[in-house]
Amino acid sequence: MNHPLCESLVKTVSEGLRPIQRGFDDYQTACFIQRPPEFFALELCGEAGELANLEKKRWKGAPTDEAHVADEAADVLIALMNFCNARGIDLGAAVAGKLERIEPNNL
Repeated sequence: MNHPLCESLVKTVSEGLRPIQRGFDDYQTACFIQRPPEFFALELCGEAGELANLEKKRWKGAPTDEAHVADEAADVLIALMNFCNARGIDLGAAVAGKLERIEPNNL
């Protein structure tokens, strides 16, 4: 890594997401029935689609409720966390690794 901002972000993501992801896993396990990763992948697609549809409406000039947009964004994060937990993916490590690979060389 060449840029200090990237180094800082990689460290923050790799260390910071782990306890959050673990909390989502604990909550999901305690409060909901067990679901397979495929369920969460489909849920993630649906939630991302709902968020995208709101943005499409905004782009076309229709009024959008900011609270609804925020709710859909939250749903996307929750579905992503649940998918990663169901698949055994350490999201912080995955994002940190991706950031290291895509860091622009021209900064």
